[in-house]
Amino acid sequence: MQRRIAIERTATPLRAQTTVRSEPAWYCLRSQPKHEHVAAAHLRLVEGVTVFCPRIRFKRATRRGLVSVTDPMFPGYLFAHFELTEMLRQVQYAHGVSGIVRFADRYPTIEEGALMQLRGHSGAGDVTEVSYDLSAGDQVHIVGGAFAGLEAVVTQVLSPKERVKILMHFLGRKMEAEVQCSSVLRQVTHPLAA
Repeated sequence: MQRRIAIERTATPLRAQTTVRSEPAWYCLRSQPKHEHVAAAHLRLVEGVTVFCPRIRFKRATRRGLVSVTDPMFPGYLFAHFELTEMLRQVQYAHGVSGIVRFADRYPTIEEGALMQLRGHSGAGDVTEVSYDLSAGDQVHIVGGAFAGLEAVVTQVLSPKERVKILMHFLGRKMEAEVQCSSVLRQVTHPLAA
């Protein structure tokens, strides 16, 4: 019995051990799966919390053709600027938030400069637009029309018409065709893929 009382006196709750900051700082939050935008919207309603949820807009090939898609830049995560001791519970239990990233009993902060660089690349609504401007020599994947599924090379960009000339292998021979820009998707070559 005396040993149990001694252990209880020396043990402190996790909250007492937590290192907290008294001034507002940027923290990384985990969101519920596919709920980054929901968490950001709810946190923007909380007074004293600034939210940064960077997203990226790009074109993706689907069965319907080329579709514009907006996805989170960091799936499952977003950033919030708030005062930890006062706002911890409100932020942690906001709709769409799974928790605040922490290591044991420490909540790491993110430097303002790192997020400012990300914000510098984001447009309206924290969205970064990925451009798909085509140029001669680009490797493309045809996603719409009669040649859907084939690979080709752009030979000429016909800007006023929003069309391109492409060279492809079709039925065992090289063939040139003119297609709409929206029918082709530029293949991104990864620098490590070689």
